[in-house]
Amino acid sequence: MTRRQALIAVIDDDPSVRESLPALLAEFGFASRTFSSAEEFLTSSDFSPTDCLILDVTMPGISGPDLQRRLKTLRPGLPVIFITAQKDARLRARLLHEGAVDCLLKPFSDVALLDALGAALPDR
Repeated sequence: MTRRQALIAVIDDDPSVRESLPALLAEFGFASRTFSSAEEFLTSSDFSPTDCLILDVTMPGISGPDLQRRLKTLRPGLPVIFITAQKDARLRARLLHEGAVDCLLKPFSDVALLDALGAALPDR
C-alpha cells in the first residue's frame, strides 16, 4: 500500500511566505496548500485532509493563536508550527505551552523547519 504524501497548510497573510514555502516543502517531500487567512483555511476543502499547519502568529481577522485554540475542538491533535517576526520569548513559551510543536522566528532556516516538521509528523 502506498502512503499518501503529507499535506501541509501554510497560513500567512504575507504573499512572499505563501510563494516561497511551497517550493521548500516540496523539496522536503510534502504537498502543501497556502491560505492568506485562517478564515480561508477553515472554509476550504483542504481543512479535513491537512496533516500539519505552518501558521503565522499575527494576521488580520482570526490570529494564529486564536486558530490554534479553535482547532483544539475542531481538529484535536492537528500539529501546529508557528512562524513569526516577533522576537518575544514569552509569546513563544505560551504558544508551546498551548500545544504548538514549534515557534520559528522569521527568517528561519531550512533545517529548523525540517526539524519542526519531523517533530510534528514523526511517522512521515
